[in-house]
Order: sequence, then structure tokens, then C-alpha cells
Amino acid sequence: MPRASVNGIDIYYQVRGRGEPLVLIQGLGSPGSGWFFQYRAFSRFYKVIVLDSRGAGKSSKPGEHCSVRTMADDVIGLMDHLGIDKAHILGASMGGMITQEIAINYPQRVKKLVLACTTAGVDDAGMRMMMQRSIGLGDGASEADMGSMDARMMGKVMGTVTGLSFNRRMYRTFFIPAAKLYFRYGRIAEGVLGQLRSVVSHSTLDRLGQIKAPTLVIAGTEDKIIPPQSSDILAKNIAGAKQVKVEGGSHSFFIEMHGRFNREVLEFLKG
Repeated sequence: MPRASVNGIDIYYQVRGRGEPLVLIQGLGSPGSGWFFQYRAFSRFYKVIVLDSRGAGKSSKPGEHCSVRTMADDVIGLMDHLGIDKAHILGASMGGMITQEIAINYPQRVKKLVLACTTAGVDDAGMRMMMQRSIGLGDGASEADMGSMDARMMGKVMGTVTGLSFNRRMYRTFFIPAAKLYFRYGRIAEGVLGQLRSVVSHSTLDRLGQIKAPTLVIAGTEDKIIPPQSSDILAKNIAGAKQVKVEGGSHSFFIEMHGRFNREVLEFLKG
């Protein structure tokens, strides 16, 4: 299995296709295989790199708290390992937070940027309240409360988050039991807990103006995890950003409505 030793850990990755490099970064707890509807479609036109972020899938699970910036450094380390000087970067949810950090701290490494169903930070436009509800905490919970959960709680939390991520019953029926089973195992739960602690302390709100790469901000209007207005904040503060709102789209609309999502992304990247 292809792994790269970067930034003190091992990152699992896969590469498919030829052409300009396109890196895909998944969200909280999700391995790179979550891009199954994009991997084949995008690799017809691009050299697609999917990875498991630290704490997820087959990558190292250090367990300790790290920053979103650290996960961005991991991606750059993987690009170095693969000899990729510059790439298009697409990130969904937490992956979009990682993608923002890449664009801000490594602008010379980014061609075009796609920010899907993501946010500039937990404190933007009701994001904290929605996240608290999605992980089962009360509206008055503090950042310390959100970061104090232990690994034993993660199976239940991620089952709830997975259910809220999909609007269509057929997807919820399949993914909720799978998520509960997947996150039951200790090392996986500890890894995802580390990711969650990174997310609740993340913010680029005062740095979005530093993003210079051509950017697509895309979100579903019925996202129950990240408020759709979070995409408004991103689009407003990133100069020249293109914004697309997919009517009826869930947090996982890149799965449920993958045809529309893929068309929008490919049109932007090729334009």
C-alpha cells in the first residue's frame, strides 16, 4: 500500500490518472475513499491524488491534538514526496479547512482551489451552534466542552454526524450503521477525536484575504452540519471567488448529488 513518511507520520494515498495534479482532501473522520464518486470521474482529466488525513483511514493516528495547519503541512509533505510542485486542491468540510490553510501558507503550491461544504471557522455565522447540536452538545457548550470529549463517545457522535450529513433515506440507511461500526474501534476513534479538537479551534476568518488562488466555493442549501451562509462568508472574503449553491444539497452532496457536483468542479477547473 502506498504510504509517504511526512511530517513525522505515515500518510496513506492513492494516485490515478494523468494530467495536472488534483489533490482531494476529505472531512472529519473520512478516509480518501470517500471520494469514490469523484476519483474515477476526475481522473479522466487530471492526475488525482486522494489521501487519508492523519487520524483517519490507513494513515497514522497519533491521537494527540494537532492543528489544521499541521494537516495542511502533511499535504504539502505528500506533494513533495510525489514530486508535485503545484496542484489544484479540493477540500470538503474539514478538508476545506485544510485547503484554506494550504492556500494561505503555501500560495505558490496552489493552482486552483475548491472549497466544498466548509467554513472559515467554528465562530462564523452560527457555525458553533450547529456543530454543538450535531455532536450532541447543548447550545451553551464552550470550546473546552467541545474539545473535552473522549474516544468512547466518538462512535455515537459520528453516527449522529453521519445521519445529519445525508438528506436522502437510502444513503442514511447505508452509511449510519457503517459509521457506527467503523468508529467503534479505539485507534480510529482516538484519531478522529484528534481531528475534532483541531476543527473546533480552527479559524481563517481574519486571513481569507490572503488567498490569491482562483477559488470555487460550493455548498448545498440544505446542509445540516455547516450552515450554508458559511459559504457566503468565504465567497465574500476571498477576492474573485466563484460561488455555487446547490439547491437541496446536503453536507454530503458530493455523494448524493455527485453528477451536479462533478460538473461544477470540472467546469471551474477547466475554465
